[in-house]
Amino acid sequence: MGKKLALGDKAPDFKLPDDSGGIKSLKSFAGQSLVLYFYPKDDTTGCTKEAIDFNGLKGAFATEGAAIVGVSPDSTANHTKFKTKHKLDIELISDESKAMLEAYGVWTEKSLYGRKYMGVERTTYLISPDGKIANIWHKVKVPGHAAAVLAAAQALAKS
Repeated sequence: MGKKLALGDKAPDFKLPDDSGGIKSLKSFAGQSLVLYFYPKDDTTGCTKEAIDFNGLKGAFATEGAAIVGVSPDSTANHTKFKTKHKLDIELISDESKAMLEAYGVWTEKSLYGRKYMGVERTTYLISPDGKIANIWHKVKVPGHAAAVLAAAQALAKS
């Protein structure tokens, strides 16, 4: 696991496939704010709700000059099915190697019913147009989260 990222740190770069067959990097979003939300798995209850919430606020984020990108270790094929099934219009990128997940400190040891395993800790980063981390939400609880991130993006746009 990499070092714990903090507010004001330069966001780690990445270069990964997106759900439309392209490659996305941090530079792809230069000059705008970026909401990077990390989630465990496509088409699970919490992850679906989170994606639908962000998708519903996509226009409001765009008004603030912010792009939204979801990241999970699922394949791009899974992302495409997930987006189609739930009529999502946000970008999803695939980190099957888990290099980006590790760089952002979200690939962590988890525990369920006493069994330990590695998985994605639901986390969101708001990255400013200059590539620095403006906000971090760890161990995200889905209800109200997308709205809280939007409020932070609005504050960032005004600063």
